Amino acid sequence: MEMYTDFAGVYDTFMDEVPYQEWADFLEDMIRTYGISKPVMERSAGRDDLPEKESGEEALLSSERNLVLDLGCGTGTLTELLAGKGFDMIGIDLSKEMLNIAMEKKERSGSNVLYLCQDMRMLDLYSTVGTVVSVCDSLNYLLEDEEVVETFSLVNRYLYPGGIFIFDFNTVYKYEHVIGDATIAENREDCSFIWENYYHAREHVNEYDLTVFARETQGDLFGRFFETHYQRGYTLEEMENFVKQAGMKVELILDADTRKAPDLQSERIYIVARENGKVSKEA
Repeated sequence: MEMYTDFAGVYDTFMDEVPYQEWADFLEDMIRTYGISKPVMERSAGRDDLPEKESGEEALLSSERNLVLDLGCGTGTLTELLAGKGFDMIGIDLSKEMLNIAMEKKERSGSNVLYLCQDMRMLDLYSTVGTVVSVCDSLNYLLEDEEVVETFSLVNRYLYPGGIFIFDFNTVYKYEHVIGDATIAENREDCSFIWENYYHAREHVNEYDLTVFARETQGDLFGRFFETHYQRGYTLEEMENFVKQAGMKVELILDADTRKAPDLQSERIYIVARENGKVSKEA
């Protein structure tokens, strides 16, 4: 899964039209509606449901359940937006190059985001967290059923009792009928790319070859680099089964575009799943 190396340097340029603020607002709404994590300003205003005078253990439990993990955080744009909303954030990504850019954003913003370089299939945290989010089709990079179940099981392990997992995924329909076997090109002043898609129907895997031309730091010379990425499309039924196999329960399913119930032509789907099985430490 070694990707987003050279491409990391131009990733934000080509993602400048992605509605990150809209995603952050949606995630905040989902956390408020279904979750247990609260932004720091609400906790400091005395609206947390723990006693006003917390013991050391109670304070620790409160800090754990108010942690929000961005799984597959990339360059940290969404992570920083959620931090700006007052959530205590952790960002995890496999790409060191993407995390380097995230750290630069952290330095500029002055946020307290903790960034960790980890493979989501081997998630390893120092405590539980109240919320895990994973958007922008990060989970589609998992190509085998077992990888998804293992990742979801680890998410469930590290979720605080009653915590939630909010994630999206690209569907089989999207790869088969929308982007599969299509070629996309875009030209900017300082960089351009050619994105060639090849859909493998038997495996429901989309291969996309990225050729990027980026201006060198000095002068008018452009460097060329190439990366190949693989993503697998999933059906809603498959994802629901993975959630259940991991020990969680589904709370909500939405079409990511319409925010209504998904149908057979949904291209991206949101699922809100809840931890379902661990005994609360407060019990």
